[in-house]
Amino acid sequence: MPNGRAKIEIINPTNEENIGYVPAGSTNDIDMAVKSAKEAFKDWSKSSVAKRMEILNSLSSAIKERGEELAQVITSEVGTPIGYSRTAMVGTPRVVSRSYSRILENFEWEEEVRNSIIIREGIGVCAFITPWNFPLHQIIGKVAPAIAAGCTMILKPSKEAPISAFILAEILHDIGLPAGVFNLVSGHGSEIGEYLSSHPDVDMVSFTGSTNAGVAVSHAAAKSVKRVTLELGGKSANVVLDDAEPALVAKRALSACHQNNGQTCSALTRLIIPEHMKEEICKIIADKNDSYTVGDPLDESIRCGPMASKKQQESVTNYIEIGINEGASLISGGLGMPSNLNKGFFVKPTIFADVTTKMKIWKEEIFGPVLVITTYNNENEALFLANDSIYGLSGGVWSGSEDRAIEFAKGMRTGQISINGGFFNVDAPFGGYKASGNGRELGLHGLHEFLEIKSIQK
Repeated sequence: MPNGRAKIEIINPTNEENIGYVPAGSTNDIDMAVKSAKEAFKDWSKSSVAKRMEILNSLSSAIKERGEELAQVITSEVGTPIGYSRTAMVGTPRVVSRSYSRILENFEWEEEVRNSIIIREGIGVCAFITPWNFPLHQIIGKVAPAIAAGCTMILKPSKEAPISAFILAEILHDIGLPAGVFNLVSGHGSEIGEYLSSHPDVDMVSFTGSTNAGVAVSHAAAKSVKRVTLELGGKSANVVLDDAEPALVAKRALSACHQNNGQTCSALTRLIIPEHMKEEICKIIADKNDSYTVGDPLDESIRCGPMASKKQQESVTNYIEIGINEGASLISGGLGMPSNLNKGFFVKPTIFADVTTKMKIWKEEIFGPVLVITTYNNENEALFLANDSIYGLSGGVWSGSEDRAIEFAKGMRTGQISINGGFFNVDAPFGGYKASGNGRELGLHGLHEFLEIKSIQK
């Protein structure tokens, strides 16, 4: 229970109505949670692999059982279309939880190298600071490998979308996770996030959010020389090679940018196309964007819901205005609310063509349904444009030849790349180059982030 009585109001971005409150935690609450986690680590770090597998499988099953409840809550908090909430927001965390049970089946905790025994063990007490755009998925991407590694943890969820985290706490309690292994403190990042990151009894911090906030977390954590993993911003390139099918590219490029209302760190928001395909691709994309359905995300026919908050709506609107003022060609969308809506934090899905590398809308992460398009004349120029970013989180390549696309992808300085719309893989490492962060989540690589290594010479 929190020490104070301060609360944070949770607002539904679709109708701007209050849907609940969560406690605004304090530094005293953080101290209590860290103490609890530190004490629990003594026994949990020595728990059997079978016990951890049982917890992870039970967690997956419980998420499935409460799946519709979780999907409805996340849609109410974030504005994600309900179908996408069911699959990506709830379905993916369920699969991720079970994936770590599978990894543990054959994981080698010890190995011999000449006269040394190399031992892998849980790093200790972990602090998790998570965002609002994929609230449960980003939490499970940290909690599941931490459980698998034998770590204990303190979670500070986003203040905009914390309710699913409280449901997760209920689930973990109900499935028998020992007391103290998982601790939840909700609150304002500016008040408790830095304190949690700098806490001397925290051995690792895993943060997902903006690059600026990630820098602040790193500074705070540096005082105690703890491990820090960061999954930060993105401005990812979707590159169309000259042998790709324009109509297919245009269709898929829109959803790659607009999924989750454009509020996806790995969204492919820069479309780089051959000059000779410009007219055809831009026309198809503009026509499809004009008919992109925007509205109540609980309506199964809606493809784009609201921005998660008033602040986010204002930020995206500001970028659209900047793009217009910078001289980019507005070919669909624009300023103002969609004509069928008069409340909620909505924006118009927007497409800009003739975008240059000097423009803010080319350089900066907008975090909304805004796609920017530029053209190239040769493949070297295309690769230069793809890498022309401080970020390096995701990317896409389209080509009539898979081998050609893979070769191009190898030159892209980014953490994961889809070839011709290749599907997301929860067993593959997720993370970024450059200002998109460090460390990896998911799969075996994600587990290693939560392990320390010692060698014993004999």
